Amino acid sequence: MFENAAGYDHYMGRWSQMAARLFIDFARLSDRGTILDLGCGTGSLSLIMTAVRPNCRIIGIDRSPEFVSFARNRVPASSVQFQVADAQSLPFSSGAFDSVMSLLVFNFIPDPTKALAEACRVTRRGGCVSAAVWDYSLGMRMLRAFWDTAVKLDPSADRLHEKHMPLCQPGQLAELWRSGGLREIEEASLEFGMRFENYDDFWTPFLVGQGPAGAYLKQLSADRIQALRDQLMSELGNPTDQFVLPARLLAVRGLVPMD
Repeated sequence: MFENAAGYDHYMGRWSQMAARLFIDFARLSDRGTILDLGCGTGSLSLIMTAVRPNCRIIGIDRSPEFVSFARNRVPASSVQFQVADAQSLPFSSGAFDSVMSLLVFNFIPDPTKALAEACRVTRRGGCVSAAVWDYSLGMRMLRAFWDTAVKLDPSADRLHEKHMPLCQPGQLAELWRSGGLREIEEASLEFGMRFENYDDFWTPFLVGQGPAGAYLKQLSADRIQALRDQLMSELGNPTDQFVLPARLLAVRGLVPMD
């Protein structure tokens, strides 16, 4: 699903960087401290953190060696380190971090309850654990439009529709945080708009084969891909110039108990 770091960054990198700025503000990230970027991917969150929180020390982890290598080359700051690790079994001592942040990852983790327990374990008492995912049901217009159109042309595609993603409905992340024993839990919807230069600027990232949408396109014939492209363009109003699509993150933060 996510096989190529450069391809993934072309597909989702610009979205991740815009999302990261809102997410950092929501998490109320301190100006100093040691931060774990849980599921760092290609390094978008860490990259923005180095710009807006330059005095923080950041460690990013991801299961993919290729993604970690890409992130290292992308974020060369001495205050940032990247390593291969599994969010469900973190190689850090208890209380090693002041905060843990996870952007666009928790819905893809096989056992999010275990990953949250690990995030809490490696966060100091009173430290913050936060996460954000796309609101696939309504708020991530790029992906919702793609899948709604795909299903219109191929009803069997509904089983792949990202609206079915776990933890991507309002309140689900907060419920996971409550069940994980965090305190002072807050949740919010974080919204922004993404500008595209033209329809090709919107469409071509789908063709790199990344994520559920890219994986779906790889299964289609050239004729069916063209039909989906054209129908989706129609669904978006046949844009011929710049246009903007809305995006919404579902975010949650909570504090590790002091006792």
